[in-house]
Amino acid sequence: MAKRAFDLLGAGLLLLLLSPLMLAIAAWIKLDSPGPVFFRQQRAGRHGVPFRIHKFRTMVADAAQRGGALTLQGDARITRAGAWLRPRRLDELPQLFDVLAGTMSLVGPRPEVPAYVAHYPEALRAAALSVKPGITSPAALEFLDEADQLARAADPEREYIEAILPRKVQLAADYAARSSLRGDLCVLGRTLRRLLAGRGR
Repeated sequence: MAKRAFDLLGAGLLLLLLSPLMLAIAAWIKLDSPGPVFFRQQRAGRHGVPFRIHKFRTMVADAAQRGGALTLQGDARITRAGAWLRPRRLDELPQLFDVLAGTMSLVGPRPEVPAYVAHYPEALRAAALSVKPGITSPAALEFLDEADQLARAADPEREYIEAILPRKVQLAADYAARSSLRGDLCVLGRTLRRLLAGRGR
């Protein structure tokens, strides 16, 4: 109950404070390339229940037809606006609406597409999916350079499934076991410090 109240208060205040910035970003995206302002995609929510996540669009409108679900550093599908928004994580701001809707939290494991949830280790799957997904998380902080790591891999898909994903699922299960309001505040503080320090990549 306390976490939900914290999510509602935090998301509401952030939307109020950041609404001018979000409107400016929306206008820039619309002017920068053809297509919608928002990117919507089905993700696995709490207990694996699917929901639609919202982001500012940072890739060309037909990106899904031009490549897979993974985004590598230097991906040709990324727009000019997207190249600036993604390292600063500003494309994630519309997820504040998902928090208000109750499908996400400010802090929680990042939601995966169902195709990758199928690769979760069986022993950790239930625990990793037992809490609402979040805008930021311990795993998101650990893998800030994920796009670079994937770009360096000979087989990005295999690298993600075999090296990155198991670690993310373990961190998600650990978060679910130890989740607390104090811990969430620490994750939010670390996220803000990383972004202000220019380490949002």
